[in-house]
Amino acid sequence: MDLHPGRSAEVIRTVSDADTAAALGSGDLPVLGTPRLLAWAEAATVAALAGALDEGATSVGTRVVLDHLAPSAVGSEVTVRAALAAVDGRRLALDVEATAADGTVLGRGTVERVVVDGARFTARHA
Repeated sequence: MDLHPGRSAEVIRTVSDADTAAALGSGDLPVLGTPRLLAWAEAATVAALAGALDEGATSVGTRVVLDHLAPSAVGSEVTVRAALAAVDGRRLALDVEATAADGTVLGRGTVERVVVDGARFTARHA
């Protein structure tokens, strides 16, 4: 494994009607829903680890702390960046931050993941 703190990636998404709190059932407003922000944050953590794990290994999310700090309207561009903050054996902690095109911080937090053997994990939990 080639895991070292500072390894990072970002995903850029545009808020659509399907991403809103109203569409996701997490509220009734037509703004970015927290469940979608969380999904984008996890996607950024996966991207940050891409190519760094041994063959056959993957990571699974185990804990999330996410503050959704500001709304994003449909059509807004959101950049979510994840950076590996700590490695403790198979346990990984990644800091995540979502920003709007104007630099407004929309959300931030930490996602913890654990490295597992993909085939063994699937065999045990499928």
